Amino acid sequence: MNRHGMGRPGLCLLVCLSFFLAVSNGQLFPSISTPLKHLDIIVPEGTYNTVIVQFHTTNPAAVTFFLTGETDGIFQIMPVSGNLSASGSIDRERKALYKLKIEARDRNNAVVEGPYDINMIIQDINDNKPTFNQSTYMAVVRERSRPGKPFTTVFATDADDPATPNAQLFYSIFRQIPNTNNVMLFQINNATGQISTTAEGFLEIDVKKNRHFELMIEVLDLAGLSENALSDTTSVFVNVTESLWKTPAPVEITENSTLVHPYKITQVRCNERNARYELLQKEKLLRFPFSIDQNGDIYVTEPLDSEEKNQYVFLASAKDNIGNFLERPVEVEVNVIDINDNPPVCLKTLTRFEVQENEGIGSTIGTLVATDMDLEPILRYSLLDQVPKVPEDDMFSIKVFTGALQLTKGPLQKKEVPQYNLTVEVSDYDDVSGRGFKTVCLVQIKVIDTNKHTPVFDRFDYGNLTISEDAALQRVILEIQATDADEPFTGSSFIMYTVIEGDPNNVLVIETDLRTNRGYVKINKPLDFETFPEYSFVVEARNPEPLLAGVKYDEKSITRFRVKVTDVDEPPMFTASFYQTSVREDAPVGTTLMRVSANDPEGGEIRYSIAGDTRGWLSIGSVTGDILTAAKLDREIQESYVVKVVASELGKPSMKSEVNLVLILVDVNDNAPRLATGWAAPFFCYPLTQKAEVVVEATDLDSPINGPRFTFSLNNDLTTQRDWEIVENNRTHARLKMKHTDFEMKMHSVAMKIKDRGSPPMEGEVYVPVNVCTCTESKQCVEEKKEDDFPWIPTIIGIVFGVLALIGIIIGAVCISRNHKKKKEKKAKPSDAQAESEMENLGQ
Repeated sequence: MNRHGMGRPGLCLLVCLSFFLAVSNGQLFPSISTPLKHLDIIVPEGTYNTVIVQFHTTNPAAVTFFLTGETDGIFQIMPVSGNLSASGSIDRERKALYKLKIEARDRNNAVVEGPYDINMIIQDINDNKPTFNQSTYMAVVRERSRPGKPFTTVFATDADDPATPNAQLFYSIFRQIPNTNNVMLFQINNATGQISTTAEGFLEIDVKKNRHFELMIEVLDLAGLSENALSDTTSVFVNVTESLWKTPAPVEITENSTLVHPYKITQVRCNERNARYELLQKEKLLRFPFSIDQNGDIYVTEPLDSEEKNQYVFLASAKDNIGNFLERPVEVEVNVIDINDNPPVCLKTLTRFEVQENEGIGSTIGTLVATDMDLEPILRYSLLDQVPKVPEDDMFSIKVFTGALQLTKGPLQKKEVPQYNLTVEVSDYDDVSGRGFKTVCLVQIKVIDTNKHTPVFDRFDYGNLTISEDAALQRVILEIQATDADEPFTGSSFIMYTVIEGDPNNVLVIETDLRTNRGYVKINKPLDFETFPEYSFVVEARNPEPLLAGVKYDEKSITRFRVKVTDVDEPPMFTASFYQTSVREDAPVGTTLMRVSANDPEGGEIRYSIAGDTRGWLSIGSVTGDILTAAKLDREIQESYVVKVVASELGKPSMKSEVNLVLILVDVNDNAPRLATGWAAPFFCYPLTQKAEVVVEATDLDSPINGPRFTFSLNNDLTTQRDWEIVENNRTHARLKMKHTDFEMKMHSVAMKIKDRGSPPMEGEVYVPVNVCTCTESKQCVEEKKEDDFPWIPTIIGIVFGVLALIGIIIGAVCISRNHKKKKEKKAKPSDAQAESEMENLGQ
């Protein structure tokens, strides 16, 4: 035995009791006996006249227990027994935590153990129903109010613990009046109570059809998942008004207005108060001459010029205070009306023409060109003066609407009059408005000799040239020269060079020096060795003025040269700038998708590869360019897959080019419907008082064409068919309804099937959990404590007492045996002494 008089069986009892207390997680209610220590005790509200815990102490000096702290007249302790109890009703909404202290005292009222902190944590029960803050609500909704955009909010409160389902509220619209064609035009956010229009409401709400609606709103606690949830109702009376947000009519503004700027030209109005208006440019103009104020009034800020821009189209938007669009932006069109406010302008300060002295009467010498910045001007030309008037006046005439000058009299004599100066008036006078401008243009007509001579090249053949195919554009590759014996610096002597043979693609251009008539041959388009490795060009020289009758161009006006194009190593070129194809996502591995093709300009061998294939879905034939699937595809992972196809020269990997390949995965119905995520099992209190139902939501990973509408059905087993029925609500929801109320108290798993509309359809088997359980008075589900919970406790106690009894028997047997031995020893001692005495006497 130890010093406390306790052997190992007593120690075992303490260990077992300690283990029992440990498994209770410190939640010592319902009542249990425990030694004095720091404790957090969870007590359901509503507890009344109940012993919560019994304290005991091993200190022999302790005779009474003493309780202090926030007892609030509710908590008390029996001084001798240590029973801590609640004598009054506990209400969490009044107080959720009571901080107490307990200690043990001796007969002299001195503390011998403690104090210890005892925290009474009050557990919420669903004893408060939700309550709307108004019995009725009034709201206004505009026509074409955006779906999901709240126009009013209902609000309810619940005094229960917000951290528990007891205060988690669920809002719903259970009736809409009127409800034409059974179409809900309004929706409510189940969590926030915000009311908005549905997609159908956005289209159907019309002040001409219905000006007023009544919405009956219900709010449930327990997140609306239990038939035992507490509720409240209210009504929302909705008045429909016309939408203020409309596209304004097109605006017309006269250019160069003399009004004081800015001035209002139109307006927009948002359905929302406190909207912030902005103008958004569709064209990124350097100067944007419009503004909008916070009332939605739109202004032009400066005079406009139709010649600069005759129409402006921009957007007006309305945003909330954090920048979100309140309405879809509307288009504002402003047309600038042209007025005749610009005079005609001569294209050149002095327009020069040439005419041969043998020009025929009626020939067109040239056309005077004038412009006007006004919109669609009508210009009129008239000849005011001719200097000199030799051999007579009116040697020339001009067409009124085209400005074409013609020779009307003749013949011309260069020796007598080498040059004529004409004064031409150009007018944009408008007969309707009576307004217009006039401009004078000057024309100089030079009389030149007849074109008696043709150009003559200084060389019949300019030989051979070698040029690299990557030569720069506009590079001069050759200079050629022809001369003309006619009057210098006239149309009769000016030389124009033209390639008349060997250049079907116009790879060359020849420019003439106006002073020397030298021709500069330049590269006009890129050369390509693989297409044209050699060229043989024939060039002709001609004058802009016609030749004198009988004079003809001959071989002297023609020259030749040849160009050999040298090859430059170029990377392969794909035959397309990009590739795109589509394939079903269930295509077997190895399916050929398409063939890409590239050509090496030098005719070398090409090898193909793929870059950026992060999912390893594709492979390519390095020689053929055939693209195949290399792994199982999955549209639900990625619907549009982009990789790069690379073509490189064999042996020269740096000589490569690449293009994008876009692979579109076509959906296959390969995912069965399943229950939507976040779905929680509802519970119903046992015994059931009425038949209940559960709303089931399904979802599908496939594209919409292979998804809803879903078909819901129950498994064919007898129990399921006997107990349940299923009714479809809409495309994605169904109601699982009880057929009776005689359900066993347990978690029921209802097997059902959900089929999508794919071709062929996919069907998934799901199990809907429904909990039928014991409920507290506050309609909270609690798990039943089974009778066989902790079956080892009485067994252990029996074992402990059995061991104690066995030890007691053993100790008792040992004690009896020792006492018997001692008695025998005492009886044997006198005989031994007498024998010794007799031995001594014999010895004597």
